[in-house]
Formats: sequence, C-alpha cells, structure tokens
Amino acid sequence: MKRQLVRGVLWLMILGTSALAQQASLVVPDAPDPSAKSSSSSGSAVTPTVTSAITEKPGFFESWRRRVHDTLKQQPAWPIPLVTPSSGLIEVLRSDFIRQISPTGTDTWVYGNSKGANLIPWYNTEFDAYVPPYIQHNSAAQDGFGDFSMLLKYRFAAGNASHGDYAISASFGGTLPTGSYKNGSLDATVLPTICAGKGFGRFDVQSSIGGTLPVADTVKLGRVVVWNSVAQYHIGRYLWPEIEDNAAFYHGGPNDGRLQNFVTPGLMFSKLKFKPDEKSPTALAFGGGMQIATSQFHAYNHALVLTVRTSF
Repeated sequence: MKRQLVRGVLWLMILGTSALAQQASLVVPDAPDPSAKSSSSSGSAVTPTVTSAITEKPGFFESWRRRVHDTLKQQPAWPIPLVTPSSGLIEVLRSDFIRQISPTGTDTWVYGNSKGANLIPWYNTEFDAYVPPYIQHNSAAQDGFGDFSMLLKYRFAAGNASHGDYAISASFGGTLPTGSYKNGSLDATVLPTICAGKGFGRFDVQSSIGGTLPVADTVKLGRVVVWNSVAQYHIGRYLWPEIEDNAAFYHGGPNDGRLQNFVTPGLMFSKLKFKPDEKSPTALAFGGGMQIATSQFHAYNHALVLTVRTSF
C-alpha cells in the first residue's frame, strides 16, 4: 500500500514538472506599439523602411582630376603653340626660354618668358599665374626680373575630333609693374583676348586677337593690338610641325603707327606619357622654333624660342 502511494506521488510530480516545462516554452507576443502604423484594411503588412547605402564622396584631388578630365575630353587634343595662345583650356606647368638677337647683334635671354602654372579650377574655366621672367641683356642694361601677370580664361564652345574639332574662348589678363631696373612696364596693363581654332583631320588652324592696354601713362606707353595665328599638322604619334605669324600693331606711345611682324616655324613633340595608362593626364611636351622678323620695324631680328610643358 505504501509502495503504491509513493509511486502515485512520483507520477504526479513528473506530470506537474512536464506541464510547467510546456508552459515555460510558450512565446508570449509583445504588446502592440501604439505609435506603430497600423496595417491597411486589406490586411497587408506594413512595408519596412529600407536604408540606402551611403556612397563616399571623392576627395579634393580626385574631384579636381575628374573635372579636368571631363573638361579636356570635350575639346581638341592639339598641342599648345609656341607663341599663339591656345584656343582651348590647358592644365600644365610651362616654362619658355627665348634668345633675342637685336639689329646691333646683341643677344638678350628671357628666362621663363612670363609662363607658369595653368590650372582648370572650374568647368570650362582656366586660371593662370605667371612667374616674372628673368631678363639677361648681355649689354650695358641691367639684368633683372620682369612683371608679374595673371590670366582668367573661359571656353564658350568646343568639340573634340568626333564632334566638330573646334574651340572658342576668351581671356582677360593683367600685369603688375613689379619689374626691376626698367625690365618691366611703367604701369599695370590689362590684356583682353579672343581665341578660336578649327581642325581638319590631322591639320588645325588657331588664331587669337587681343590688346595690351595700360591703365595709366597711355601717352608714354601706347596701346598694342596683338594678332597671332598658327597652322599645325600631326605627323606620326608625337610630331607637330607648325608655322606661326605674330603681329603687333602700335597705337600711341613711341612706336605709334608702326607694325612689327614675325614668322615663326617650329616643331612640337606632344604628348610623351609618363605612364603607359592612356587615361593618365601626366605627360611631357616640348619643342622649339625661330621667330624671324618680316616687317621693316622690329625690336629684334630673330629669336630662338624653346618651351617645355608638363600636363597633370
């Protein structure tokens, strides 16, 4: 009798423990959130909000590189002429060296020739900052630095070789009288210029017309209208022979009414890539030419022009 009673108690304990375990295993749902949006009357579930992936913005230098690439690919790939301003935009570090031979046989070296950094800080816009040239006279005149100058250029229209092969732009430059020992101008000047160019296969023609206008002492300095034109032809992969005409018309000043004209044959090597990647903008261009006076009035008989440019 006692054994049966003990067995009954054990069975009751086992059954009770099993019932408690089943109740503990049940999942009790959370209370509904009153702020949550209720489902529609059709019983469809609320669509969860999807968080879009955050894209990392390019850095300063990468943004600059993309802007320059997008701007330059919309215009012709002609090299920068020796003397004539380019009708398109450029981003280069440039330095020129000129040896001028005067009618008396005296040679004058111009180091830098008012060239420097050409940048594209915005789409269709170029800003140039030029290092003052150093002038070595090899005569009784004192050597020294010339004037500091800057330029802002805007490209109005352009098309690459597949879209018309042309470029039209305008620039507004200026100089400051920072020259030493009379190697610069007496006063500041402004230089408005219009440039245009058109390509025909491997051949292209570019031209520019502008003026050098002093802001003071106009009677002493006079005004100069400058007209440059160049014809270039592409041979092989790197060679660009060219011929330029560089004319200056003087109004007022000591050379009033005079015309100075040079014909400049030259040869450019462009572009020699630093990297095998064709998309890399870093490249070297260099060349030279000879300015030959063709007018009765000329400040020098001829001049050797050497140039080196590094695009980036």
